[in-house]
Amino acid sequence: QVELVESGGGSVQAGESLRLSCTASGYTFDNYCMAWFRQAPGQERDGVATINSDGRTTYTDSVKGRFTISQDNAKNTLVLEMNSLKPEDTASYYCAASSTSCLRPAAIKYWGKGILVTISS
Repeated sequence: QVELVESGGGSVQAGESLRLSCTASGYTFDNYCMAWFRQAPGQERDGVATINSDGRTTYTDSVKGRFTISQDNAKNTLVLEMNSLKPEDTASYYCAASSTSCLRPAAIKYWGKGILVTISS
């Protein structure tokens, strides 16, 4: 049974940093892309960052230069380093995995349950 479990969320002030982790069990990262999505109250779930099995990464424009996605295949862990956080980064963040594409929520095969990140001004 595949399971993705997020950790590291919480509440911080604008300008501070947080590190989100996602531990995967039941499968390995080989041949899967991994991603972080986020969803603010009343809004759609949007992609934040993706990483392919070959290590290539993509970021949504609003987080470029501030967020970094990485993965530790040996530990089956996905990480999102978030720096210079802004109030508009406030959302629930979801770890995701897909064997096809990580760019669209509809293509995601596995989802974590999400973790709340709150940034106060």
